[in-house]
Amino acid sequence: MATFEESLKKLESIVEQLEKGDLALEDSLKLFEQGVNLSAACKQELEAAEGKVQMLVKQRDGTTKPEPFLTEKPF
Repeated sequence: MATFEESLKKLESIVEQLEKGDLALEDSLKLFEQGVNLSAACKQELEAAEGKVQMLVKQRDGTTKPEPFLTEKPF
């Protein structure tokens, strides 16, 4: 199983190849399918990582509690 970084690098390579536009239609479709699969795998891994990322907030009594990682700044 490839690491996230390996999958992302392969996905970038596929995008570059497709952007050139010099592949046969069948080859383009195969690469596109691989890209979609890699993109889905990367997205799943990122979502899993986001679920694990938590900031620990120290309470007054010295204990910590998990707090969800915020991707947007609150108002």
